[in-house]
Amino acid sequence: MNEMTPIKTTLKDWETDQEVRWCPGCGDYAILKAVQRTMPEIGADPAKTVFVSGIGCSSRFPYYMETYGFHTIHGRAPAVATGVKLANPDLDVWIITGDGDALSIGGNHTMHLLRRNLDCQVLLFNNEIYGLTKGQYSPTSREGTRSPSTPFGSVDHPAKPCAFALGSGARFIARGIDVHKKLPEVLKAAHAHKGAAFIEIFQNCIVYNDDVFAPFTAKPNAAANQLWVEHGEPLLFDGGAKGLAMDTERLTLKVVDVADDDWQAAGVIRHDQTNRGLAHMLVEMPHVGFPVALGVIYDDPAPTFDSAVVEQNRAASEGKVADLQKLLSKGQTWMVDKQPRAE
Repeated sequence: MNEMTPIKTTLKDWETDQEVRWCPGCGDYAILKAVQRTMPEIGADPAKTVFVSGIGCSSRFPYYMETYGFHTIHGRAPAVATGVKLANPDLDVWIITGDGDALSIGGNHTMHLLRRNLDCQVLLFNNEIYGLTKGQYSPTSREGTRSPSTPFGSVDHPAKPCAFALGSGARFIARGIDVHKKLPEVLKAAHAHKGAAFIEIFQNCIVYNDDVFAPFTAKPNAAANQLWVEHGEPLLFDGGAKGLAMDTERLTLKVVDVADDDWQAAGVIRHDQTNRGLAHMLVEMPHVGFPVALGVIYDDPAPTFDSAVVEQNRAASEGKVADLQKLLSKGQTWMVDKQPRAE
């Protein structure tokens, strides 16, 4: 496969003439703009870019990107994206999905795409609700969530998208927030990764699940409850007043106070984005008393599915001449002669 040659574009080159239609105040607007602004910065070519979506509010995304796109069926965006990438490995493939689309009806498709390690970017918009179908609880909805389908409160244990992705064998895991200024940096890192890059984006549904993420996204709560990780840097938050250290007895993470900026004395560890075990601990941290890990949590590339298929096909066809007629005639064949109809 040939590496993409960066080209020069502007934000306008990625915007379509379609009216963007989401609910006023929806987090999808911010994500769309973040993606459109990122594409020129990574030198992407609209003629070699494809956005594939399933069903849901987020799945309108391909209409608003001036690229090739497929608005497919519920949960099957990974299958369609796999076909696109194998048919033309030089294309830059982005998958747009939601927590219901990817983790409910599409759970098995998402799992297989990640374990195969198809070279693509998966943007999972997580609003912890089914928005398009009017507010039913989703696989990521928290226990106690009241909705039309759970009027007394959900008793389901919610799925954790990044933990699911890691368990499926994903080699790149990241998190972002719809309106956060660092989201484009996460998108750039995902695009730079060779293989399946999985990004969970916390997205506010202003109609059916408004402010569900406010405990860590609202401005007054952000510093004390957001931990933006960076490879090689100490795991600090709350303005450096707190950090994450290893509880050696329980083999898990713990929150520690940092005095006088001496994070080493407090036992704070550095982030290692190649450490799968650490990534699991970061995405499994409880909601209470711990910050939410954001940014590139895990990045450890491995050979991709599409490159393996291309190489296998090349090896299988080496020294052979394509002959369609010979292929059609191979094996048991017969000829039916047209006989005149008896009077």
